[in-house]
Amino acid sequence: MGRIHNIEGKKNKMDSLRANVFTKHARAITVAARNGGGNPDYNATLKLAIQKAKADNMPNDNINRAIKKGTGEDGGANYEQITYEGYGPGGVAMIIEVLTDNKNRAAGNVRYYLDRNGGNLGTAGSVSYMFERKGLLLIAADDKIDEDALMEAALEAGAEDFVTEEDGFEIITAPNDFAAVREALEGKYEFVQADITMLPSTYTALDPSLQKQMDKLLDQLDEDDDVQNVWHNMEM
Repeated sequence: MGRIHNIEGKKNKMDSLRANVFTKHARAITVAARNGGGNPDYNATLKLAIQKAKADNMPNDNINRAIKKGTGEDGGANYEQITYEGYGPGGVAMIIEVLTDNKNRAAGNVRYYLDRNGGNLGTAGSVSYMFERKGLLLIAADDKIDEDALMEAALEAGAEDFVTEEDGFEIITAPNDFAAVREALEGKYEFVQADITMLPSTYTALDPSLQKQMDKLLDQLDEDDDVQNVWHNMEM
């Protein structure tokens, strides 16, 4: 599965930008705590944000500070969530989600990255119809994994679909069932990714001559503190 290989490569690259990664996680935790309270047992969004932060080895002190900022115990900026839609090089559809304390800066940066790399910013709804919000769990291939047992456990926990690929397993859930499926598999399997995501319904094959341009665009978006998530329909 190209998706697993791509995500593992991205994680290795992001390890070298750890401060940037922690900043993104802190913002997500702060906003989740602000919107739903500081107890992850009663705030599924906060619980997922904390799980993602811990997966990237974010220290507990950082996590706790971010929660306190969200609940108002420790001040902090007021972040706004904004979603941009547009196209990358070669007509690749993109959804870019930001958490920012300066929406003019965020909008200007996103537009600049797209324009400089052969893309363009679109209007609301211009590409989102090509994506569907789903829970996604990716598990890398391992000789120790019993495929039938994994599939049975995932489907019994509420997964919608189970796909076996060359380099691992892809488990898709409805957003509301994601937490239950993750909890059923956690501890038994190691996740390459476990997140609520936007899955494309169609894919765009990118001309090889545009791949470097696309890679540069994704790098610039990754390195921007305001950008939280980037989804696209580039065929892997």
